[in-house]
Amino acid sequence: MSTLTIPGTAKETQTDFLPLQGTDYVEFYVGNAKQAAHFYKSAFGFQSLAYAGPQTGVRDRVSYVVRQNKVTLVFTTALRTGNAIADHVYLHGDGVKVLALRVDDAALAWEETTKRGGKSYMEPVKRSDADGEVVLSGIFTYGETVHVFVERNKYSGPFLPGFVRWDTHYNPVETCLLYVDHCVGNVGWNMMEPWVRYYEQVMGFRNILSFDDKDISTEYSALMSKVMSSGNGFVKFPINEPAEGKKKSQVEEFLEFFNGEGVQHVALATNHIVETVSRMRDRGVEFLQVPPSYYEELLDRVGPIEEDIRPLRELGILVDRDEEGYLLQIFTKPVEDRPTLFFEIIQRKGARSFGKGNFKALFEAIEREQGLRGNL
Repeated sequence: MSTLTIPGTAKETQTDFLPLQGTDYVEFYVGNAKQAAHFYKSAFGFQSLAYAGPQTGVRDRVSYVVRQNKVTLVFTTALRTGNAIADHVYLHGDGVKVLALRVDDAALAWEETTKRGGKSYMEPVKRSDADGEVVLSGIFTYGETVHVFVERNKYSGPFLPGFVRWDTHYNPVETCLLYVDHCVGNVGWNMMEPWVRYYEQVMGFRNILSFDDKDISTEYSALMSKVMSSGNGFVKFPINEPAEGKKKSQVEEFLEFFNGEGVQHVALATNHIVETVSRMRDRGVEFLQVPPSYYEELLDRVGPIEEDIRPLRELGILVDRDEEGYLLQIFTKPVEDRPTLFFEIIQRKGARSFGKGNFKALFEAIEREQGLRGNL
């Protein structure tokens, strides 16, 4: 446990019973892990890292692990039907199953969260091989998504015990992605507040930002969102729920095609967003586009920025400012055939917020895509 100061009350402190070191990895359950890993290598610039499957003694699944700087993605496929992995893919399509969080003590993390009402997914288990030992535990969160706590300070292997290093000839140039900035979950009608309380009570998170349907709305649709942050601020999970509108919101579309609650998007940080987006676009990644008129009054709205507006306009990169600086962000189109999971690329120039000034332009762009799909 650690002690943190509550903002605005310098003399008051509270105990952070779940000090998180950050996101350890994000695991996707997919229909074809080999092809998924190849896509994220080719399009996003990830590198081969580790593998587990029949050749390593795992008989029911295969997992490919890729990494770029501090971002680690795992793609897992069932080898047979009639199991949780195959059922997850059948119900949801390819999607996020595990948001793994690095901790100093996985057993203590499980004890602290389950005694506060967290539903256990995995009791603490120690796994070891010639490279050392790892302790894993986990709890459920919204839908079928889970948080796995990873204690790896006594491990030097490529990923986890049971995995072997995955060496490949093909490792494309990286795209300057650095770490997971935040992960956004979509939950059902009137379920945002219960999950906010869950993160507060079970995991000791704080609600640091709130957006209602007046903040996040267009002519046709709306949603509400609250940003939950770990005590030390290293992990952030915004939670969205639908709001009443004339037509179907993006959250409603996600819930319909995902068949329930789940991770809507993963935000990946970069320090060179123009280079990152340019490389990804050249490799086939499709991004949402806002009208050119967005850039006509950009500097009047956000003030001076260091970047040249021309490449931002060409690539469709959005800009917003808060009290501490500004940020640049852009969103991919859904990366699955189902209109569910997508990615955000974000560069922070001091800003800690999430682009409130871009919501209208962004969600109108999303609605245009919904309309093309016939789902608005």
